[in-house]
Amino acid sequence: MSYPLLEINLDIIKENVMEVNSLCSNYGIDITGVTKVFSAYPSIVQAYIDGGIKRLGDSRIENLKKLKDFDIEKWLIRVPSISQIKDVILYSDVSLNSELETIICLNNEAINQNKIHKIILMVDLGDLREGFIYNEKFQLVVNEISKLSNILLYGVGTNLTCFSFILPSKEKMEILKNIASELPLKNPVISGGNSATLKLMLDGEIPSSINSMRLGESLLFGKERCTYSFLSSTRADAFILNAEIVELKEKPSLPWGEIGVDSYGNLPKKVVDKGPIYRAILAIGKQDCDIETMIPLDPNVEILGASSDYLIVHIKNNCENYHLGGIIKFQLGYFSLMRAIMSEYVIKKYIS
Repeated sequence: MSYPLLEINLDIIKENVMEVNSLCSNYGIDITGVTKVFSAYPSIVQAYIDGGIKRLGDSRIENLKKLKDFDIEKWLIRVPSISQIKDVILYSDVSLNSELETIICLNNEAINQNKIHKIILMVDLGDLREGFIYNEKFQLVVNEISKLSNILLYGVGTNLTCFSFILPSKEKMEILKNIASELPLKNPVISGGNSATLKLMLDGEIPSSINSMRLGESLLFGKERCTYSFLSSTRADAFILNAEIVELKEKPSLPWGEIGVDSYGNLPKKVVDKGPIYRAILAIGKQDCDIETMIPLDPNVEILGASSDYLIVHIKNNCENYHLGGIIKFQLGYFSLMRAIMSEYVIKKYIS
């Protein structure tokens, strides 16, 4: 067996999806299953679908291309780039939009491809990421869209907690609902955001007309992003990273010599002198994982830090359980999964 190795448990993912999907359906909310963090790997996408997902969303055209053989509605959940308009129409059914010029380009390409393309108009409710600020110009945009032959206005959406970390609130969802009520649509899609909106839903403070969410983290890890608490009957251990020990020695806990700055020009954090400790160096680094969002399965293992190619840990007790060539396992979170999935140096293995 070669390492580093990422174990992907498809059964856990499917069970999580089923739980979250059932939970959201109780509130009248359909899920767009976001596939970007795992680069739209087809086996994981199938676990989404087997769990009840009816729509898929991704921020990258390259990932949407991988979804072309799935007979399911596909969303581009990042504002389209002008340079990729042709592929947006070719590989997505729906896109999130915040620029009228882009929408006009989408219409022209949709005419060329003889397709009708659906759009969600994004509204900025304070996070200052993508979206229109709602004012009189918004209605002018809606009027212009109504003149386009191959664009179908599908609804409105918003995004929160991703840039300025503004939290979803009942008041913000009411604003979104009221904006949707002014659209010339009978049953608009009203997309209330991402996994951070789940807590608002569970607290019973989301308007009943909010009928859609774009979820990824909660499906994969059973976690809502507002307070980072875990949802009932879900699991967070669908992705386990196995890393090999390439050095295991007792060394001082304090470095010696003059300390310089790190790769970002910052001084390293102060290190507490714990005396000699057992330090293991693992053959994986920041190029392949994010040490802030991964947890050793063994509580006796503590992450000390990492360079581009090495992960360094302190083995506190029972060091006799580890040896050169041995394996240390980590439960991954969102960003560590993203890096591990994208790294060509990490082997992927599906288990159930």
